[in-house]
Amino acid sequence: MELDRYSLAILSELQRDARQTVQQLSSAVGLSPTPCWKRVKELEAAGVITGYTALVDREKVGLNLRVVVETNLSEHSEELVRRFERAVAASPQIVHCVSTTGQADYIMTVLINDIQAYERFLHDTIFRLPGVTHVRSSIVLKEIKQESRLPVSAPAAEPKRRARVRRP
Repeated sequence: MELDRYSLAILSELQRDARQTVQQLSSAVGLSPTPCWKRVKELEAAGVITGYTALVDREKVGLNLRVVVETNLSEHSEELVRRFERAVAASPQIVHCVSTTGQADYIMTVLINDIQAYERFLHDTIFRLPGVTHVRSSIVLKEIKQESRLPVSAPAAEPKRRARVRRP
């Protein structure tokens, strides 16, 4: 699916506020409501828009500690990697996990209540993940930036070309 400036504007607006009405969205992107609604449905059908969600303040629900966890596996066999990744996916406290190059095989973000709960989580979950041989935890002291929006934007307008004037 090719994304033109209207589709990119729709994506940007929906990331800003997914609860706005089609009328509000169409006004913000410069389309009439029906074509705007059709574009949203096309973006959903094409899998560009994968869902809608509410953003929750983690501290207000008691998740006061954010930990970045680096892990290494004993081997990289297909079976072990699958088992490890399934176990990570099944743990609700692990909210983000990426496979990486460099010193760690995986880097995860864990959200949990406090340091005591994290120590229990380490022993009950992280150390028991299939194939884990090394774990390094970093406690996040301060979040500088936490952004859920993707940096989509309309392409810059092409400069207008001047008409060439032929001189006699």
